[in-house]
Parts: sequence; C-alpha cells; structure tokens
Amino acid sequence: MIKQHDNAQRQATLINGGAAILDALPHPVVLVGPDGVIETANMAAEIFMRSSVAVLRRYPVSEFVPFGSPLLTLIDQVRERGAAINEYKVDIGSPRIGSHKVVDINAAPVADRPGAVVLMFQERTMAEKIDRQLTSRGAARTVTGLAAMLAHEIKNPLSGIRGAAQLLEQSVPDEDRALTRLITDETDRIVKLVDRMEVFSDERPIAREPVNIHVVLDHVKRLADSGFARDVRIVEDYDPSLPPVHANKDQLIQVFLNLIKNACEAIGSQSDGEIRITTAFRPGVRLSVPGTDNRVSLPLEFCVEDNGPGVPEDLMPHLFEPFITTKTNGSGLGLALVAKIIGGHGGVIECDSQPRQTVFRILMPAFTEAGAPALGLSDKDRIS
Repeated sequence: MIKQHDNAQRQATLINGGAAILDALPHPVVLVGPDGVIETANMAAEIFMRSSVAVLRRYPVSEFVPFGSPLLTLIDQVRERGAAINEYKVDIGSPRIGSHKVVDINAAPVADRPGAVVLMFQERTMAEKIDRQLTSRGAARTVTGLAAMLAHEIKNPLSGIRGAAQLLEQSVPDEDRALTRLITDETDRIVKLVDRMEVFSDERPIAREPVNIHVVLDHVKRLADSGFARDVRIVEDYDPSLPPVHANKDQLIQVFLNLIKNACEAIGSQSDGEIRITTAFRPGVRLSVPGTDNRVSLPLEFCVEDNGPGVPEDLMPHLFEPFITTKTNGSGLGLALVAKIIGGHGGVIECDSQPRQTVFRILMPAFTEAGAPALGLSDKDRIS
C-alpha cells in the first residue's frame, strides 16, 4: 500500500514537473489527441490562442485555424509517417486567435500515445515573413541599377585617369612618383569594386546540374586549409546519404568560400577558433513560392557555424543587404552576393547568432529525376 502511494506521488511529481517545464518555454506548445481535440497546452499557448486550457480542451484544433489550414495536413502527415515534421512560415491566423499569425511549426508524434501529436509554434511577424521571402531578390535589385550605371559612367573615365597617371609617372621627378602610383592603385581598387557589383546585374539563367555537396565542401575545405583558415580547426559533420543538390557547382564553391572566410575573420586570433560544417536532410521543410500556390520542398540543410564573438544585434536585420559590413576595409557585398546566389537556386539562407555560436543555415532543393527541384503540395491540393 505504501509502495503504491509512493508510485502515485512520484507520478504526480513528474506530471507537475513536466507542466512546469512546458510553462517555462517561451513558445506555444499544444498536445492534440487522436481525435483532433486539444488535450493540454502551456501558458504561452494560452496567450497565443487567446483561450485558457479549460476552454481549449473543449474544441478540436481545427476550430482555431482557417478551413483547410496546412496545420491540419501537417498533423495527418505526422500520424502517417510516425516522425517529426517541420513547416516554415505558415499563416494560421483566424478570427478566433487573431489575424496574421505567421509561425514555424514543429509537429511530433507522442511515443506512447498512437495518434497524439505535439505542436510547437514559433511565431513570426508578417513583416519578417515578407522580409525573409524577399531577402535575396531585394539584395540583388538594390544594386542592379547602380552597378549598370557605375559600369558605364565610372569605369570608362577611370581607364582614362589610370592611363594619364601612367604617362605622368614617366615624366615626374622621383619624389612625385608615389603620387602617380597612388592614383593608379586607387583606380584599380574602384574598378574591382565595380566589377563585384556588376555580378548583381547578371540575370541570365543559372546552369544547374546534380551536385554532390560533399565534393564541393571538401574542395572548399582544402582551399581554406591551405590559405586563410590554416590556423583554424574545421570540423565536418556530414550526412553521407544526402541526395544531390540541384545547383551550379562553381557558384556553390563561391558561397561556401565566402561563408568560411567570414567565419575565419570573425574568429580572428582566438586560440580555440573552430568552424563546424554540417549537412543534413530535413524532411517536411517547405516554403511558399511568391507568385504561385506551390510550396517548394527544401530538404537539404547546409550549415557553417563558428565560435566567434557573434554578429552585432543591430546588424542582424540587415545582414544580407549590400554595403553592410563590420570589417574596416570591407565592401559589404559578400553576404549580399551569397543571398543572391542561394535565392537564384530557389533556396533560403538564414543566420542565427549569439556569442560563441553563429550559424549560417542554407536550405536548398534536391535534384529530381526530372531535373528540377521537388515541389510540395499546393495549398489547393491541401484543401481538396
């Protein structure tokens, strides 16, 4: 009898402790039963869904989201697969919980409860949703017109200035030749900057093929180890079973060289500097494609992580915009070009940063037999 009492007390303690842990989480967490009815929720979920737990338990989750919401399809998929699925940037806003509720959703089955699904929402603002979807395009368009103007209005006069400086160098006294060389060097520097900007105005279709990402990363690592990253430890954590990525190999090399070089410069002279490169398959990751009903599947995740000081908080919202840099002599075009390349491939790049852990995360489509990235279900397919 005493033993049964102790077991009951221990179980009650575990339940109460679990509830306390859930309530401490900043993100809404909801448990949906096999019949679709909400069984419990944490405090963040009560605030998010504008109802107490007592009220939530009276209704199925379908009462709180729009008709035909991707959330309902996601719950069905988790039950069918018996595995966790992530869905990014889903608007589940409704009159009941409020409009423009844009969230990332993590849905996972409950091991000992067949049909039960745990949902965790990470809320995003509508402004962030729009900004993230248009990051790559915005970065490119910002400098496209400027690059074309500079190429025509500046590069031609600069060639004349450089030629005149070279002629002057032959006739001026030795003490003045340093000035003519300064003119030559500075014109060369401006031309290189304009050349880098001209890349943004190149709107030709990208030649893509199935690319083994690990071949790309191994090549980039060899280049880094023999040059700018010789004093930094590079750790690889690869998923060898990944399918090919639908991409341009040379442009991917350019992307990862840029990211690893930035990581090295962020680490600086740290004695314990380390860069971690990871690859993984993330089933269920789908994003909206502007202008269509399709949600493109981006199952391939590639990350470059460093243990440097992190990106300044005030810089994070503008990280992929042109001319944004923390480097003394930086042009601020490197990450903007990375965003343009990844966007041109139909992918997404994101950055999460805190001291000692900065992660650049790239999500890209896999290559299919048809030679095109795989598409997820359209919103119309989800409803029907």
